Amino acid sequence: MPEPGVPIKGALCFCHGYGGTCTFFFEGIAKQFAASGYGVYAMDFPGFGLSEGLHGYIPNFDDLVDDVIEQYTEIKARPEVRELPRFIMGQSMGGAIALKVHLKEPSDWDGVILVAPMCKIADEMLPSTTTLKVLNLLSKVTPKAKLFPYKDLNEFIFREPGKRKLAVYNVISYDDKTRLKTGMELLSATQDIESQLQKVSAPLLILHGAEDKVTDPLVSQFLYEKASSKDKTLKIYEEGYHGIMEGEPDDRIFAVHNDIISWLDFRCLLIN
Repeated sequence: MPEPGVPIKGALCFCHGYGGTCTFFFEGIAKQFAASGYGVYAMDFPGFGLSEGLHGYIPNFDDLVDDVIEQYTEIKARPEVRELPRFIMGQSMGGAIALKVHLKEPSDWDGVILVAPMCKIADEMLPSTTTLKVLNLLSKVTPKAKLFPYKDLNEFIFREPGKRKLAVYNVISYDDKTRLKTGMELLSATQDIESQLQKVSAPLLILHGAEDKVTDPLVSQFLYEKASSKDKTLKIYEEGYHGIMEGEPDDRIFAVHNDIISWLDFRCLLIN
């Protein structure tokens, strides 16, 4: 969604997080990026938001990545952005998707932005090793069953109580026990990404809350150190929870948004 009357500097393609959508909280964020001169494009993954498919079900993570590549390849070919810099941005699970998209087409993006990326799920969020083995076996028999232990993530995502209360109105988000196959696919994806961090080569911006209990900020530090990108930046926000783009006090949210826009502006200047 380019802002009417504002010249477009580049295309920003967004990948939402687990249970998230490309509407509700992100809609306001997208408007701010659009007002700063970026064509912002987003999609609800199959099984999430308003897209078709069983809600919260990911039968194959790599198929999901390929679907994102297909959709954003079409968008990058649009006349209004065809000759402009193109960036992919992923939040949480969307960060894992953005990384896998980049690894599959390493020269097709002018930059990758990762917000609290799911390169490793925090240990506190995982069942025990024994339980995981059982869940893995069950996932082969009843893949769609909602049997992963449930945790209300909102208290870990939203530091600002007022914004946490708003989250319940996001009725198209997935807020239930994780389906067995989905959970195992998420774990497998993080393990695959962790083994390929050194192959990340695009200009890279990583942003993470220091108090994130959903995805581990130490793994973002590890990604920053391992990535072969010559142009890479890591920003850790003190006291920040998982939802640094939407769940923090307003001044912090504006700071995060401005950090992203400043990074985009500088890369666009370098490219042009």
